[in-house]
Amino acid sequence: MVQQFKPFYNIKLLDDKTYPLIRVNVKDKYPAVLISRKEDDKKSIYFGRFPSASSVRLVLKTIRKIFPYQSVINHPKKMCLYNHLRLCPCPPLLLDLQLNEYKKNIRRIIDFLKGNTRKVIAGLEKERNRLSNLDEFEKAGEIQRKIDAIKFVTSESHKPFDYEINPNLEEDLRNKEMTSLRTVLNEKGVGVKSVQRIECYDISNISGKLATGSMVVFENGTKNTSEYRRFKIKRTLGPNDFAMMQEVLKRRFARKDWAMPGLIIIDGGKGQVSAAKKAIEESGVDVPIIGLAKRLETIITPDLQEISLPRGSDPLNLVMKIRDEAHRFAITYHRKLRSKAMNGNLN
Repeated sequence: MVQQFKPFYNIKLLDDKTYPLIRVNVKDKYPAVLISRKEDDKKSIYFGRFPSASSVRLVLKTIRKIFPYQSVINHPKKMCLYNHLRLCPCPPLLLDLQLNEYKKNIRRIIDFLKGNTRKVIAGLEKERNRLSNLDEFEKAGEIQRKIDAIKFVTSESHKPFDYEINPNLEEDLRNKEMTSLRTVLNEKGVGVKSVQRIECYDISNISGKLATGSMVVFENGTKNTSEYRRFKIKRTLGPNDFAMMQEVLKRRFARKDWAMPGLIIIDGGKGQVSAAKKAIEESGVDVPIIGLAKRLETIITPDLQEISLPRGSDPLNLVMKIRDEAHRFAITYHRKLRSKAMNGNLN
């Protein structure tokens, strides 16, 4: 209608360009994801139209980092620049099995653009679990990174204006995380009375040498660095992470002047949780404990149940954030000791 009636005050739409579309020529031997101005191919799937071409390019750029795709119709039969950037698999050069995987990713892109992110994630999680069962952990880890990226891109965000509407938004978000974590753990029989103070422990060493332990403290969902503590392993010889964790916890609970936590998190799986539980019991204290296994980010309960929570969920986000901080603090102290040892300055 703008082209037909040419309204005087709508001159920005009088050029010959129309709003862009996203085109996926899914029926071709080597499907591509393209930006198009016309719907002139009945065998292609179109999305849009979109009022902002720059926004379309930004979305496709993000998707391409998760699912690399071909962005031209007739790709040359040689490696392109985008292949070196890991953005294009160069489909004409793929073997049949690889080409089938590429077409599977194209279908995931289509589902993503349709808004079916849950379907995409469910399919990826199924594939990840299959690869893990086959002990192909590197491939499973790559798929997990795609799942994380999708959840990050589609996760809820809060603009500065949200804080103007609710000045307590940050506090409300932290309370939501803590409440959901306590609920999930108590449903599994962990028996958490309070998560107002959470302590997390990690061990860092190289083959048992210059071993260190870290204790980080989160109060009301945020870190309290003044309560952080670090431990130089003194009593454990050799590469024995379980014994090191027990040493750290026994030394910690020997300090009766330190505040008692409502929950303890261990960076590790069932072995670390069992060792930590034994140390806590021998220390004569009663504090609920969980672990976070790195491979699939599974929460381990004291009776060694596994809790698999969706990536991006509030309770898992909180546990991962605390665990990552403990790991950072432990490895920082370990590197400091290594530096001193190299300079002959270690006491």
